[in-house]
Amino acid sequence: MNTRPVIESPSTTVVLSVSFNDDCSCFAVGLDSGFCIFYAKTCLLKTTRDFNAGIGLVQMMGTANFLALVGGGRQPKFAQNKVILWDDSKSRIALEISTLTAVRGAQLAKNRIVVVLQNSVRVYSFAKPPNLLATYETADNLLGLCCLSERTIAFPGRTPGQVQLVEVATGNVSIIPAHSSPLRAMQLSRDGELLATASETGTLIRVFATSNCARIAELRRGIDPATVFSLAFSPSGSMLACTSDKSTLHIFDVPYFKKPGRQSAPARSRSPQVGSGSSQTGVSPPADDGRGKWGILGKIPLMPRMFSDVYSFASSPFEAGDEPLVGGLPMSANTTLGTSRPPKGVIGWVSEDTLLVVGAGKDARWEKFVIGKDEQGSRFCIREGWKRYLGNS
Repeated sequence: MNTRPVIESPSTTVVLSVSFNDDCSCFAVGLDSGFCIFYAKTCLLKTTRDFNAGIGLVQMMGTANFLALVGGGRQPKFAQNKVILWDDSKSRIALEISTLTAVRGAQLAKNRIVVVLQNSVRVYSFAKPPNLLATYETADNLLGLCCLSERTIAFPGRTPGQVQLVEVATGNVSIIPAHSSPLRAMQLSRDGELLATASETGTLIRVFATSNCARIAELRRGIDPATVFSLAFSPSGSMLACTSDKSTLHIFDVPYFKKPGRQSAPARSRSPQVGSGSSQTGVSPPADDGRGKWGILGKIPLMPRMFSDVYSFASSPFEAGDEPLVGGLPMSANTTLGTSRPPKGVIGWVSEDTLLVVGAGKDARWEKFVIGKDEQGSRFCIREGWKRYLGNS
């Protein structure tokens, strides 16, 4: 009889990926054992599926029951070159798309499926069987960067730092020379009229109008290089949030002449209402509009541009953690989804003054932030609560 004591406790569930649906009412997480869907505002569990194998990517189609799944982790549920369209109402596979190389990302809309590979983006009809409608070549895109609105698809261009904008109705392609170094993050506003991009350098965020590809804003995240984790526009498109490996959430105003006047965020108390688990609350004393960070230095002629750039009007720390690579592998062409460092700082706006920051890994956290005004009328960002959403301690 084997009477040896157990040396290791059962392994903790690991979150491999995080993504919000279109209106940020829910977020989906891929696990090393299946996937879960949570209500975003409350972080309460909506759906869970146990496959006893890894899901490296889950992408929801709005609030519908269809999800795009890609296998991942150390024991993937599906082959790396397949996108599975999962009908959760019937708990079965509805469609399947196979490619010649590993899938890096996927996006869903009512009438199309976008599959992202390392050097191309493929657009399919949402039909059975799916028909390939178009293929676009890209620079190396190991992160699977791609965003989708009703009218526009945005993804990296053939040259590093460039963005391709495809008009869905006509197929017309526009090229935006966004950065001089490879792209690290991009995001469309909900109406598809604005596009935000950040490069691997991570110091500047640029905002473009998709109607004419004009650059309408350049925002400075900071002076030191950083790895940008996530970009997200508020529902109206009047604000942009950014997270990076500096463990700071930044919030910027976005100037846009077509947008109506912004409504002021309601005044809120600086006293947090902390959810399950607590920590110190981060509050930043913001400037009026993100300008003037360096005071009179920004007005002196010939000074470096960083002194006159537009900075965030509010910021707050979030929990990025220092988890090692889940599978011990650096990101490369052969890396399986979910085996590099788990995504952190994924942003979702649930209202015009409330946003969430969600992270994956073993320490999978949901954090809620609100924007308010103090007695002097200055806006601030405060963390109102947080939770380990899988219950792992």
